[in-house]
Amino acid sequence: MNPILIAVLAVVALVALFVLVVFIKFFKLWLQALLSNASVSMWALVGMSLRKVDPTTIVFGRIRAVKAGLAISTNELETHYLAGGRVPSVINALIAADRAKIELPWNTACAIDLAGRDILDAVQTSVNPKVIDCPNPASGRTTIDAVAKDGIQLKARARVTVRANIARLVGGATEETIIARVGEGIVSTIGSSETHKQVLENPDRISKSVLDRGLDAGTAFEILSIDIADVDVGENIGAKLQADQAEADKRRFQAEAEQRRAMAVALEQENRAKIEENRAIVVLAEAEVPKAIAESFRSGNLGVMDYYRMRNVLSDTAMRSSIAGADGSPGTGGAPKA
Repeated sequence: MNPILIAVLAVVALVALFVLVVFIKFFKLWLQALLSNASVSMWALVGMSLRKVDPTTIVFGRIRAVKAGLAISTNELETHYLAGGRVPSVINALIAADRAKIELPWNTACAIDLAGRDILDAVQTSVNPKVIDCPNPASGRTTIDAVAKDGIQLKARARVTVRANIARLVGGATEETIIARVGEGIVSTIGSSETHKQVLENPDRISKSVLDRGLDAGTAFEILSIDIADVDVGENIGAKLQADQAEADKRRFQAEAEQRRAMAVALEQENRAKIEENRAIVVLAEAEVPKAIAESFRSGNLGVMDYYRMRNVLSDTAMRSSIAGADGSPGTGGAPKA
């Protein structure tokens, strides 16, 4: 046989084999799409496989969209899949929004999904509002604590009913922001109350005050209602703070008194040192007296009889002093005590 003919036959056989393999691989998907009036060409399925796109996901997504009356092409589905989107979730969200008469364009749904939000949960929350506990029990706290102007602590727990705002899902704040804002509003409302009894008598004033603040601005939700589930009386924070302040003042006064005592002790020791110093000066001065007497004897200014008379005067003075100080009061003349 002609070698050229053999080569041509071999190429034809390879092409036929390739077509047969492709037909066997994608026939089921192609037939399902055809019978569902969501036809997808065989070459489109081959192109999806070459572009690393899961044909099953795209075909089933298109079938669900067509059955729901949504005009979404395979090209749009492929584009969202290649961008990292969740095609089944977006299709289910679009179907749910269409049944609930909620306007949700394809591009908006894709943007929300690519932003990391659960678009199906958002649509369900928009139809069926969700209740959020404030504070979130997962945070480890069960109540929001605040103190009224009379110093009494109140422990409140609220339940916030929210509905998803589809238009603000992209870039809108999450549930944590709602919880934080509601908690801040509760603390502010209780803190501005004159007494804790006002809050206990009318818990709804907390809800009204918080709702008037427009806490859902810039969030992905719309607050429908805020209900105070429970309000309990806590500690007397005002009295506790006063007691702590009194204890701190007492310690401060004690420290100041101790400082004054230490200064007095130091001053006493200083005075004692001065007394000893003066006594030393007196002793030195008294030591000069015998020297002066001796010098007077040598110079002839003092005689022996003068010296004895002086000694007698000193002895008489000492005796009088002893008698005067015998009972502790001078001039009594009493006899010295044994």
